[in-house]
Amino acid sequence: MGAVKSKRMPRAVREQQMLDAAVRTFGQRGYMAASMDEIAELAGVSKPLVYLYLNSKEDLFTACIRREAKALTVAVRAGVDPALPADRQLWDGLRAFFTHTARHPDAWSVLHLQARTHGEPFAAEVASMREEIVAFVTGLIVVAARAAHRDPDLAEREVAGLAEALVGAAESLAAWANVTPGVSARQAAATLMNFAWAGLGNLMDGRPWSPPEPVHEAVG
Repeated sequence: MGAVKSKRMPRAVREQQMLDAAVRTFGQRGYMAASMDEIAELAGVSKPLVYLYLNSKEDLFTACIRREAKALTVAVRAGVDPALPADRQLWDGLRAFFTHTARHPDAWSVLHLQARTHGEPFAAEVASMREEIVAFVTGLIVVAARAAHRDPDLAEREVAGLAEALVGAAESLAAWANVTPGVSARQAAATLMNFAWAGLGNLMDGRPWSPPEPVHEAVG
């Protein structure tokens, strides 16, 4: 009897295997230092096969960005139950964000560090993901304002600014937490929640902070 031939791995499975290897390599070594030879070896395939599936290093990197961006946004949205109170929604969203970035530090490095510093096409992919998350957070802030029955008509520009600030803080905090021993996803989420919710509470209570009036010194 002849040898039994093993089944070929489905293309989709093989491609994900390559992306796994690429995310790890790009995340740890950086886009410029990463080589297709290294990625192919880590994936357990030949370099020509990587090129056959994903065309070029640029296309491979773009595929990594798109996959990891989608995974992050899905994780954040899945972590939030719209039936819960506004503060709980925000807390759950932050915890989902920090949990995902902590579990996938190489993916977060690709999104937060590598993609933003190696050309406009890559940066644009991340910007699209960020816009989706900012829009989601904006919705949570609006829900919080309405649920509090304090300022249901909080200015759209102010809400958008708060969402941008919150997302930016979450990005920086995730990068810090991933390289700081002993900082859990829950701790990172609690830190930002305390910072953000206290400010939102004051704003919705009609007690926003105002900068002091400028002092005009007399010219001698």
